[in-house]
Amino acid sequence: MARLWPAPRRALYLTHRWLGVAMCAFFAMWFASGMVMMYVGYPQLTDAERLAHLPPLRAGTALLPPAEALARSGLAGLHGLEDLRLAVASGGRPVYLARGAGTGPRGAAVVVDAATGEALRTVDQARALASARAWSGPGAPEPSYGGTLQEDAFTHSRALDAHRPLHRVRLADAAGTVLYVSGTTGEVVRDASRTERAWNYAGAWIHWLYPLRGTALDPYWSTVVDTLSIAGVAAALAGTVAGLLRWRFRGRYRSGARSPYAPGAMRWHHVLGLLFAAATIAWIFSGLMSMNPWRLFDSGAPPLRTEAYRGAAPALPAGAAAPLPALLAGGGPGLRELRWVRAAGRTLVLAYGASPQAMHIADAATGAPAVLEARALQDAIARLVAAPLLRVERIERYDLYHYARAEHTMTGGPARPLPVLRAVFADAHATWVHVDPATGLVLGRLDAHRRASRWLFALLHSWDWAPLLERRPLWDALLLAGSLGGLALSLTGVAIGVRRLRRMHRTRRESKTNRPHAAGFIE
Repeated sequence: MARLWPAPRRALYLTHRWLGVAMCAFFAMWFASGMVMMYVGYPQLTDAERLAHLPPLRAGTALLPPAEALARSGLAGLHGLEDLRLAVASGGRPVYLARGAGTGPRGAAVVVDAATGEALRTVDQARALASARAWSGPGAPEPSYGGTLQEDAFTHSRALDAHRPLHRVRLADAAGTVLYVSGTTGEVVRDASRTERAWNYAGAWIHWLYPLRGTALDPYWSTVVDTLSIAGVAAALAGTVAGLLRWRFRGRYRSGARSPYAPGAMRWHHVLGLLFAAATIAWIFSGLMSMNPWRLFDSGAPPLRTEAYRGAAPALPAGAAAPLPALLAGGGPGLRELRWVRAAGRTLVLAYGASPQAMHIADAATGAPAVLEARALQDAIARLVAAPLLRVERIERYDLYHYARAEHTMTGGPARPLPVLRAVFADAHATWVHVDPATGLVLGRLDAHRRASRWLFALLHSWDWAPLLERRPLWDALLLAGSLGGLALSLTGVAIGVRRLRRMHRTRRESKTNRPHAAGFIE
């Protein structure tokens, strides 16, 4: 075995050398763009932004109650109604947006005019511009229409698939905002300011290799990302082992240094590689895990039994029509949206102001303030999964699995209210379900596979550990230090690679110049 050692050692060095030459430029790009993403995320429309820009719902406006509006539109028998909202959200008009089984294309909501009961059939340029004007508010300059598109650099998110094609509208505001209006509902579904767009070219757009999207390589985008990530992990692991083998932990080389390399890029690469090896490997590996390679985190668990959770009664009982004027009046002058939800056999209305926090809950049948009864809610939660309910925990503080991130981050969009109920089931997938005890909304589910994803992707990649997130700027300092170290490591690797490739090119050229012809002449 001792005689075999030089061969695998040589293979290790060659693997790191040539994978490193190929990958260090990608490493440098990922580290630099990752630091940008810490503070500027990929454009998205958060609930806070959406509500802030919705025009108020005025009390006294002649609007049809939801059941009647849906009946006039032909949706009276809409099966499995999952979500119903009333807002001035499409074309600057109050509309009901209904979502459920059999609604719009790819799961998009069906839009019904709240004043006439007419269902929206098409979203044209005029409606898109009207939605943009409502977003901008009274007195704003006239927006300019930019046509329709399927995708561009800022709309690759699969969450927008239900709204394609998108209308692009440019506002004449100081921020240089571009709005994307749904081609199926007429809602504004994304906004991107000039600053967001500019920084994204140096951030998420390049970090996620989005230049490949929308090109001939689009079908292979995930394969390219996976392959590069695997190659990156292999290069970093090989480099770490090689670096440890070459480092003199006891004694020193003839130069007096612990590294065999002369001062310069090679020695810096060696030292930085040992210092930042763990962080680099963790980031590249967790980036691979973000792609859910080979569907590692798909457990095959059946969907939650949401209809059983909601209860057998209709989502819109006949009595729900009566209190609409009271609901509008009770919301006050800042009312932006009414949302009908159903939980534990009861229909509630969530009345939102200009922010998600400005919300109160009313009973759909009476309009009076409502509180979900704890026992009924727990009984309903037990019906979400076809397995015994082990326990329901009340979470009062954020933990490793229920926590809030800044809105611009990948996981910062969905609301993470406190307190929250965590239901733990004894099914084969070890399912957890988080439920908001105030509204009854199911916030999400985690099975054993998704909890593994939380550790292998989110925790390793974003370091979103509550004690760190609660102690900023400590989180910033640690991530920036690791990223800058990884960037320096990568740039020294780029310098070494460029130097090696130049040397190879020069050697090849000299060899070709000095190679004799068959006749004995020199080229």
